[in-house]
Amino acid sequence: MPIVELKEVSAGYLDDIILKEISLVVNPLDFIGVIGPNGGGKTTLVRVILGLIKPFRGEVIWYQQTDKPLLGYLPQSNQNDRQFPITVKEVILSGLMSVKHFTGKYTKKDVQKAIEVLELMGIPQLANRNIGGLSGGQMQRVLLGRAIISDPQLLILDEPNTFVDNSFEHDLYELLKELNKKLAIIMVTHDIGTITSYVKTIACVNRNLHYHQSNIITQDQLESYNCPIQLITHGQVPHTVLGDHEHTHNHD
Repeated sequence: MPIVELKEVSAGYLDDIILKEISLVVNPLDFIGVIGPNGGGKTTLVRVILGLIKPFRGEVIWYQQTDKPLLGYLPQSNQNDRQFPITVKEVILSGLMSVKHFTGKYTKKDVQKAIEVLELMGIPQLANRNIGGLSGGQMQRVLLGRAIISDPQLLILDEPNTFVDNSFEHDLYELLKELNKKLAIIMVTHDIGTITSYVKTIACVNRNLHYHQSNIITQDQLESYNCPIQLITHGQVPHTVLGDHEHTHNHD
């Protein structure tokens, strides 16, 4: 059974339609890389799935499979995230708020889970540090820990490497690969050359949505989708440069 399904969804802001009749099914243990030009609708897609935007047309269907929370979210990090006086452990624990319904107190089990997440993120030594002094990579580890502490079925990441230092970037992708063994992931990114080694499928979003059932995509396939993306390969790592593309295909 899928986790979530978008059926012929059109969405946008006021009278501006950004996404046009897109369809997408997210299954357990999927790892979908979402690519596309700026302004093409990647962020709108994320907001529709998160429930922050109501579609003009179509529907978003969530299939409850277990008692686990459905969704974890890692937004783009920025400097404003670090102005609030709160410790690393408190930020990670705040990821349980949806489970606690904002009223319950954290139990010893909750605190122990936070410690385990800190270990998984590789930052146990930062547990009691104020987030104001963290580097970009450290902050992303904290926010990722907050997103997964509730053991969601689906993790959504919006440009997770935007504020990440180079030393953490490889670790981030390896960690996501490990997390994908127990949860589904949707990752919006421009770093196509790297993610093709980690994602399982690719969704190209530019008003419409093309869904490619593999992480290996050829120039001929792109042309058949009427999606003019130029692929450039350096050594063993494919790099993808995104150009303007006009197309009418939806989910395939």
